[in-house]
Amino acid sequence: MTSASDAESLAGGAEHEAAAKVEGVRKRFGATAALDGVDFAVMPGEIHALVGENGAGKSTLVRILSGVYRPDQGRVTIGGQDCSFTSPHDAIASGVVTIPQELRLVPTLSVAENLALGDLPVRRVLGIPIVDRARLRADARAQLARFDFAPDPDRSVRHLGFAEQQIIAIAKALRLRCRVLILDEPTAALESPEITRLFAILARLKDQGTAIVYVSHRLEEIVALADRCTVLRDGRAAAVARRGEFSATDLVHAMTGRMEQDERVIVTTPGRVLLDTDSVRLHAGEIIGLAGLLGSGAGRVLQRLFGLAHPASVVRVDDEPRRLDRPLAAIDAGIGMVPPARELGLVMNLSVRENILLPSLGHLHRVGLINRRAGDRVVAELMDMLDIRPRRPGLKVSALSGGNQQKVIVAKWLARRVKVLLLDEPTQGIDVAAKSQIHALLRDFVARGGGVLLHSNELSELARSCDAVLAVRHGHITSRIDRADGLDEERLHAAIVT
Repeated sequence: MTSASDAESLAGGAEHEAAAKVEGVRKRFGATAALDGVDFAVMPGEIHALVGENGAGKSTLVRILSGVYRPDQGRVTIGGQDCSFTSPHDAIASGVVTIPQELRLVPTLSVAENLALGDLPVRRVLGIPIVDRARLRADARAQLARFDFAPDPDRSVRHLGFAEQQIIAIAKALRLRCRVLILDEPTAALESPEITRLFAILARLKDQGTAIVYVSHRLEEIVALADRCTVLRDGRAAAVARRGEFSATDLVHAMTGRMEQDERVIVTTPGRVLLDTDSVRLHAGEIIGLAGLLGSGAGRVLQRLFGLAHPASVVRVDDEPRRLDRPLAAIDAGIGMVPPARELGLVMNLSVRENILLPSLGHLHRVGLINRRAGDRVVAELMDMLDIRPRRPGLKVSALSGGNQQKVIVAKWLARRVKVLLLDEPTQGIDVAAKSQIHALLRDFVARGGGVLLHSNELSELARSCDAVLAVRHGHITSRIDRADGLDEERLHAAIVT
C-alpha cells in the first residue's frame, strides 16, 4: 500500500475535479482528536472505500461530509466549490447523501411516499392542493425500474425486507440529485445473493458517474469492490491504494500497525451441561453457533432463552429447572444476551461505567450502599481488557463508536459473571481487530467454564469460532454440524438452504 502522503497523486491530480474532497481536516471532542489533519478525496465514477478500526475517525469524517459536524480546521469542497455545511440539509442540497446502517425510511408510509417524502407531487382540485397519487405511483415505478425492482408502490415499507428497503433508500438518494453517495456498512444485514445485487447496483451508479464512499469492516468486500481505499488510524490517513495494490492482510496491517493473526479454534473438553432445552444442549467450555437465512428465526431462538419471546422457554440451567418468562429471570439464572441492535443492549444517556455495572448493582451493595471503589475497579479492568476507547468511563455511551458500544455490552455481562452468553450478531459493524478481540474473549470465557450460543449471518465467522453449529429454519433446529465432522462454509450453507 501507499503512504498517505501520496494521496493527492492517487486522487487523480489537478486535471480531474474531485466530487468531494477534504484537506487538512481536524476535529476534536474535548481532549480526544477524532481527526488530525486528514486528506481524502472521491472522484466521479469511483468507489472509494474508507476503512479503519473502531474509533479511527471514519464516523467523524462521514459526519463532516454529511453536514452533521463542522470541522475545527480544514477545507471541504464538493465539485470544486468550498462548502461549510451547517446541517445535513446543506449537504444534501450540495449533492451529498448518506445512507446509514439504520435506514432513514418511514416504515408506516408506502414505497412511493418514502421516495417522494419532502417533495410530494400535488394537483389542485377546486383550487385545493392534494397529493397526486397517480403521478406518485408512476414516479416510484420509474425510479425503481432503474434497479430492476418493481414492488407495489402502495405497499408499506415495513413489509419489505432490509435489502428491498436499502434499494428504496438508494433510489431516494438519486432522486435528491445525489453526486456523492456515502454507504455505511451496507452489507451488514444482507445475504450473499442480496450483496451480489447491491454490488451490481453500485457498478451501475459508478458507470453513471456517481461518486461512492463505501464504509465497511468486511475487508474481502473492499478488495473485490473498491477502486481505491483509504485507511484511517488514530484520526489520520495512514495509507491509500488503488485496486490491485492491496489485500485484506495489507489493510489489517495498515489499520492496526501489525499483521493479521490467524484465529484458530482452541479445542476444549466439554464440561458439565450449562443449558438444556428440547433442542439445544450447551456444555461448559463450548461455543455453539446458530446459522440460518434471514428470517429463519435463529435470533428468536436466543430471544426465547432470554425471556424476550413467547412462549417462554422452560429449560434446565446448570441442572436447575428455570422458567425464562422475562429477562430478569434469565439474568437471575446466569444468562446474559448481546442483542443485534446496540440500542437494545445499552442505555444511551447513561455513562460507559453505568452501563457496564447496570446488571451487577445487586452484587456491589454493601450495607445498602454501592461499593463505588469495587465498581470502578471492575470497569477499569474490563475497559482495558476489551480495549474500549476512549478510556473515559464517565463518557456517555452514546458518544462511543458502534464497535466500542458493542464492547460495552459484552463487558456488562462479563462484569455480571454470567454462566451463559447469548450473542446475536455480536461482531456486526465491528472492525477486524475488535472482532478478533471479542472472539478471544469468548474463548477465554468458555475456557473459564462458561458457555456461548452465537448467532451470526457470517458463515465464515461461525466456521472459525464455533465447536458446533446448529442449522435453523422456520424457528426450528434442523441439523447439527460438529467440528469433528468438518465445519466449513460450504457445509454450513448447504445445511441452512436444504
